Amino acid sequence: MTDYTLLNKQLEALVAGQKNVTGMLANAAALLHQTTGWFWVGFYMVCGDELQLGPFQGPVACYRIGFGRGVCGTAWQRQESIVVPDVEEFPGHIACSSLSRSEIVVPIFHRSQVRGVLDIDSTEKGTFTEADREGLEEFCAILSAAIFGAEEQ
Repeated sequence: MTDYTLLNKQLEALVAGQKNVTGMLANAAALLHQTTGWFWVGFYMVCGDELQLGPFQGPVACYRIGFGRGVCGTAWQRQESIVVPDVEEFPGHIACSSLSRSEIVVPIFHRSQVRGVLDIDSTEKGTFTEADREGLEEFCAILSAAIFGAEEQ
């Protein structure tokens, strides 16, 4: 089980005073990947009518995901986190890797708009819990404040 209190404090320290958005996303992905050992951890950012691949840790990934497509696009459309215990049971799942078995996607909000998503895959079914959803939503809120605060400076 991940200690989100500690993880989120580490993220706060990692992004404090930074202005390099790509660097913050890259280090946030690395922090999650190294701390948890999850198969794939990364970000897709809203660009027009699609999500575009951002910094990540893990094997190669899809470059673009349409609004409402797959788990990422659906989380964007619904404006809510989605936990998928078994990706084979999610209608329209986009399989960037055949090794992915479960997934969690958490939107990154700024001014009540989804500006990106945190996407995490596991090679095991049923990996992600309600505690993961809550902890990762806080993680994304911290990241959003750092990223969009940096953009406005």
